[in-house]
Amino acid sequence: MSQHTPNELTKIFARDRELITQLKTQDGRFARLADDYHEVNRQVHRIEAETEAASDERTEALKKQRLSLLDEITAIVTKARSAA
Repeated sequence: MSQHTPNELTKIFARDRELITQLKTQDGRFARLADDYHEVNRQVHRIEAETEAASDERTEALKKQRLSLLDEITAIVTKARSAA
């Protein structure tokens, strides 16, 4: 399913694949954020694909959570990129 799920980190950070892998293995906080992001992103995708029902409020809450996680992930990747 992940190959067809929009907004996957591997697509968003396509030029940083190696860095993402390194961060996942060396930074526990980053790994947790990435796992949380993937779970929330998949929930949003299932709702948008209409394979899972959810209220508009739940959908919006998940989208906000996904964006917040992405902001944190982006900050970590940007910092690691500049340190490399």
